[in-house]
Amino acid sequence: MARWSPESALRRRDRHGRGLRGPLAWPPVPAMRTRSGRFDDLVLDAIQLIEHRLGRDLSDLEVAVEEVPPADPAPWESGIALGRLFPAEGSLPARVVVYRRPVESRGQDDELAALVHEVLAEQVASMLGIDPEDLL
Repeated sequence: MARWSPESALRRRDRHGRGLRGPLAWPPVPAMRTRSGRFDDLVLDAIQLIEHRLGRDLSDLEVAVEEVPPADPAPWESGIALGRLFPAEGSLPARVVVYRRPVESRGQDDELAALVHEVLAEQVASMLGIDPEDLL
């Protein structure tokens, strides 16, 4: 019967002479980000820019990203919604939802950040009762 020793464990892991195994997961690099992860980053950047332009914190506002809008649009919406504001009700805070796929289909890579910022600025301005141009 073979006995375990550190040398035998090392030999087993270096069985074909290629050295020890590497890490199980790659280091996070920008090329490894998913499209939805990059979109989430654009939304966070846009909210930070809006907070900076307002000069106040929007911590009482929830911001969410959903893939597509629901099948039943609101009566005042025409066409496909890019974002939607849900006003505060009772103990629930106000919430802004940005719909990823419709926004991505309307903006190319170089225009996408500006389009996300515009959608969020319109929704936040609607919530605050100010002109959206003040946030752009």
